[in-house]
Amino acid sequence: MNLSITHLRKAYLDGSLRPSQLVEQLASTIHGEDSHHVWITRLALTEMLGHARQLETMDPLKLPLYGIPFAIKDNIDLAGFPTTAACPAYAYTADQHATVVKKLIAAGAIPVGKTNLDQFATGLVGVRSPYGACKNSIDPAYISGGSSSGSAVAVALGMASFSLGTDTAGSGRVPAAFNNLVGIKPSCGLLSTHGVVPACRSLDCVSIFARNTEDAEQVLAIAQGEDAADPYSRPSPNHTTPALKPEFRFGVPYAEQLQFFGNPETPGLFNNAIQELVAMGGQRVDIDFSVFLNTARLLYEGAIVAERYAAIRPFIESQAEAMYPVTRNIIQGASKFSAADAYHTLYQLKANQAQAQKTWADIDLIVTPTAGTIYTIDEVERDPIQTNSNLGYYTNFMNLLDLCAIAIPAGFQQNGLPFGITLCAPAFHDDMLIDLAKQLGR
Repeated sequence: MNLSITHLRKAYLDGSLRPSQLVEQLASTIHGEDSHHVWITRLALTEMLGHARQLETMDPLKLPLYGIPFAIKDNIDLAGFPTTAACPAYAYTADQHATVVKKLIAAGAIPVGKTNLDQFATGLVGVRSPYGACKNSIDPAYISGGSSSGSAVAVALGMASFSLGTDTAGSGRVPAAFNNLVGIKPSCGLLSTHGVVPACRSLDCVSIFARNTEDAEQVLAIAQGEDAADPYSRPSPNHTTPALKPEFRFGVPYAEQLQFFGNPETPGLFNNAIQELVAMGGQRVDIDFSVFLNTARLLYEGAIVAERYAAIRPFIESQAEAMYPVTRNIIQGASKFSAADAYHTLYQLKANQAQAQKTWADIDLIVTPTAGTIYTIDEVERDPIQTNSNLGYYTNFMNLLDLCAIAIPAGFQQNGLPFGITLCAPAFHDDMLIDLAKQLGR
């Protein structure tokens, strides 16, 4: 079934499809055997039909997402449904929609369910959940990526046109790469995080998965906006962001700083992507990537991990035994840091931010692999910390340095698994990156 927003909108406008018909067609797939462990809560057919039939009394021309089905990561509130953050003991029933969910429903989108995730959005693997390890949409022996695992797989398996995830350290990009999707990690504050269970509240952002950039762009345009209920929300200062120059310059880490973690195929796929950018007029500039890598290490190796502890402090101090073991060990590790350690880490981060800022004097964007390799579920279970760390090599620095990014598909390995690249730039250059991704045909 073609669930692209453009295709569905055309069908609705010409009268060949009604939202209730679409929902009835989707229901058998959504409510079938959940062999990939995509869902935590699925809306009943009657609940989805309630949304659909209400829409059928309205004018589709006035609703840009009229009848478009979407999935919601289960750390984002949907009114009347439980929010678990993949921890049953933590669960609560939301009394109102998260701001982004409210905007999307008001635009005509139909929620279909709440998706699985690495517990408390702590992980890039998608296996750290008591609801089961979320499986890759192409080869279920492999990981889906995380933490927004179910959100990516729901779109990849044709159960939603788009989905919402969150991204603190790469959770909106790694699952996109592993499931051949587009993943937008917006500038921090561009989308409200009101109604989102925080991981690191000062760094969190809501992310978007879709099959193509055009769909993701439409969702971003509707979901964004300053929100008085979110103190970290901020308006975009670039109402007329300059278009990317035809002779744009893109940074690539020095060869010795590129890591593919022993994968023999992904270096060639990355090189092909670089050549594609050069062929369309881009100029490659090799850059020293060390400050980005050093910043990435601060996220879990420094006192910043204490922000994850602060986010769920009452729960972890009273019910730590109810947490997924790996997640509990990571977050409890924050207790070894003092307030002085936190300030030391923040001083280092400020110095890194100043150093990284100099990089942008010579380039318009940076291009990296989204992840150097992919692992089987068994490989991750055998070494949960190191494999997860490897997946964050190109992602963990992004929000710490106030960058925006889009992850896009970039080919396939011989075993059929996808590879992806990430385009990133300073905050509020989201439109520039989206335009480039569309020029690349993604």
